[in-house]
Amino acid sequence: MAQTLPPNGRRTILTCMHSSVTLTLNGESRVFEGPAAGPLSVSGLLVTLGLDTKKVAVERNEEIVPRSRYAETWLASGDALEIVHFIGGG
Repeated sequence: MAQTLPPNGRRTILTCMHSSVTLTLNGESRVFEGPAAGPLSVSGLLVTLGLDTKKVAVERNEEIVPRSRYAETWLASGDALEIVHFIGGG
């Protein structure tokens, strides 16, 4: 079967980028997927999980992540996170 090329002689290759990150959250392995959304930050993860950044503490690979650095701390497959959610009450 012969292939025909467009008038400009070039083939158009369409790619659909899909990324996934496998993280260990509080001891449980979880996969987070998204289409070409770019890297996942700690703040992006917290939004995905529906957590308020003001009411959690995050440890990444045994190091505390300062709240002021959530947006600039990028996660990679294999990272281990512990997330503690503070709940008020009396």
